[in-house]
Formats: sequence, C-alpha cells, structure tokens
Amino acid sequence: MFEVLVFVYENYWRGDACPELHQLGRKLSAHGFEPEEIQQALTWLDGLNFAAQSTQLPDPAPAAPSQHSMRVYSVAEQDHLGAQCLGFVSFLDSAGVMPPAMREIVLDRAMAAPGGPVSLDDLKIIVLMVYWSMGREPDALVLDELCDDTADRLPH
Repeated sequence: MFEVLVFVYENYWRGDACPELHQLGRKLSAHGFEPEEIQQALTWLDGLNFAAQSTQLPDPAPAAPSQHSMRVYSVAEQDHLGAQCLGFVSFLDSAGVMPPAMREIVLDRAMAAPGGPVSLDDLKIIVLMVYWSMGREPDALVLDELCDDTADRLPH
C-alpha cells in the first residue's frame, strides 16, 4: 500500500490535483500495481480525504503546544505505532510544525494502515500524505526529516 501512496504523492503535486478514486484506481492498475495494493490504498485515501475535508486547520499555524498539554496514547495506538513512531510524532508536535488537528489525522491514518506495527518510514509517508491532502507544504527542515534516509546517520 505504501508504494502506491508514494506513487500518488510523487505524481500528483497536491491532493486537489489527484483524480477521483475510481479514475486513480485505473491509472494505478495501468502502472502495474497489484489490485489488492490498489484497493488498500484507495480505501486509505478515501479515509484521508474524509478526515482532511472535515478538519479546519488554524491559519497561521499555532505555536508549539503548551508545556502543560499532553497527548495520551491508547494501548492500541501504542501497540500499532510503537515507541519510535510515537517519538517521531512527539518530535513534530513539540517542534510546533504539526498542528494538533493534523496530528490526530496522522494518528487516525496510521491506525488505519493495514498490517502489523507501522514502521517509522511508513509513518513518514503518512505524515507527507496528510500534508499533501491538506494542501500544505511542510517546512523545509521537516520535509528533509521526512524524506531523509536515517540509516546512515551517526548518533551524537
């Protein structure tokens, strides 16, 4: 499913430039994606479209959350996302680059991802897709963090 989402992100610059889901399904099939992958991605994108259209983001984006606010994760979220993904969401949250409403869409879409625990690379695709669907561009440093391969990084 995530390969399909990356294809959609790379080929349709903004969410509003993406064709309707049934037409997108035909295009994905023509590009050789497997029917099951396409169906999972279209279902996931349909949920993303619904969440994006139902959410109003403040403009300009709010500052970082108060020191006294805290997002509590359910056991299901902890199991499905794991410490690495939750740490990344917390990083984006504390850096003030992802408004709380957008964070909730990211968490919703991560929970809707099929299969076992979501990997950090898959979560980064989800975050990109949420920005994409909302018609917003992530900050350049955030985009670098989302697209950078961290395998070669050395911890300091």
